[in-house]
Amino acid sequence: MDQSNVTLERMRSFVRVAERGNLSAVAREMNIGQSSITRHLRELESALGVALLSRTTRRVTLTEEGRRYYAHAVQILRLVEQAGEELRSDAAGTVRVSCTAALGVRHVARLIFAFQDRHPGISVDLSLTDERIDLVREGVDIALRLGPLADSSLKLRPLGVSRRVLVAAPGYLARHGRPKVPGDLARLDAIRMSNIAGADVLVLTGPEVVRVPVTGRLRVDHGLAALEACLAGRGFAPAHLWLVDDLLADGRLEVILPGYTPPPVALNMLIVPERAGVARIRLLVDFLAREMRGVPGIGGPPLTTR
Repeated sequence: MDQSNVTLERMRSFVRVAERGNLSAVAREMNIGQSSITRHLRELESALGVALLSRTTRRVTLTEEGRRYYAHAVQILRLVEQAGEELRSDAAGTVRVSCTAALGVRHVARLIFAFQDRHPGISVDLSLTDERIDLVREGVDIALRLGPLADSSLKLRPLGVSRRVLVAAPGYLARHGRPKVPGDLARLDAIRMSNIAGADVLVLTGPEVVRVPVTGRLRVDHGLAALEACLAGRGFAPAHLWLVDDLLADGRLEVILPGYTPPPVALNMLIVPERAGVARIRLLVDFLAREMRGVPGIGGPPLTTR
């Protein structure tokens, strides 16, 4: 093995290709040509004397030797990054964050602005999506997620729960009447989520737990669209308090059946374990964990999500 040709640059290219499985995506991410990525991989394999990747026309996968080398390479690159950061007076670099879209628009973006004001050397790439992405493959360091989580090797930091209420526009309620008991919801139009299983049955917690079948002419696959439908008087919907607190305060929406609420939803932060010790990532994780407690409706003990 020619160790002089095993450079950090070639190792970084290999690690990102191993994680993303796509040379062109890594080239865009690293802002270099795809031919440079291909050359890095070829030179690294030549220096090691083994094939690390198996290439087809559609994707790139790791060989058995590649899997073993990847585990070591990730550790080496993490140690190199941390060693460099310990010499700097302030953390610097980029943190990649993924967040549930509506929560990101309403609150997380604002918190990131405040974080960057405190740490001007830190750049943040914020991706807003409700898709459950593979953090490692997409190069994401931190993800904020609502709802149950699948088992994974990611580091989990529970942030608490997100409380919800039933809301509707005053005009809609004036036309159709305000429900007095959960059964009254059956005669109203429910704005249902097409991407959530069981949205045709509303579970409410009050003096007792009730399950109310609901119907309506509108289904949407995004919380912000459901909010707009409520404001337009198309029906009622369950909503996170952080999404509607200002609209409730100015009277554009009303809480219906205040004695009955949909169950709260777990809010968690996921962190790629190999990145958790990086100073800038640790700073943002601690900042978000602290500041998210001030978001309306976020609080209470964490729910069991696994």
